[in-house]
Amino acid sequence: MSTANLEAAVKQTKRAEGTGTMQLVSFRLAQEEYGIEITKVQEIILMGEITRVPQTPDYIKGLINLRSSVIPIVDLRLRFGLAQEEASDETRIMVVNVAGKTIGIIVDAVSEVLRISHEQIAPPPPTVAGLGREYLTGLVKLEHRLLILLDIDKILGQEEAAALDTMTTSL
Repeated sequence: MSTANLEAAVKQTKRAEGTGTMQLVSFRLAQEEYGIEITKVQEIILMGEITRVPQTPDYIKGLINLRSSVIPIVDLRLRFGLAQEEASDETRIMVVNVAGKTIGIIVDAVSEVLRISHEQIAPPPPTVAGLGREYLTGLVKLEHRLLILLDIDKILGQEEAAALDTMTTSL
């Protein structure tokens, strides 16, 4: 699915409201498939020039200027403790709203917009422990695969959110 088609689908599905269902934007990260509620996604953009900011954690890649708004960019691979990889033609920045702030998250590829029912969501198994469990809302059971449902609001802790605020307001 092309980025333009996906963005059109995001806008169209934001307008359509279903009962007992939710819509997700699915994306790939290190061979796994993840989903974020569509209401959190503002837009999906191509990778561009990112201005590095000194003395920030590795996973905060820097800042971009998006239509006169400065937004911080978080590399989700590094945030989850995964190996860093070079950007490919499929790498995208998902501009999302996290705890009232607009940030960009770098993902390997954006897949599709899905409509799922709440019955398809299973809680994360208790055996999933350690780093990353706090970000999981559940697992979405699709026909031939599982999708990891992320709570995007918990991607950044309070300290990181405050640091990002300082970064963007001091410019």
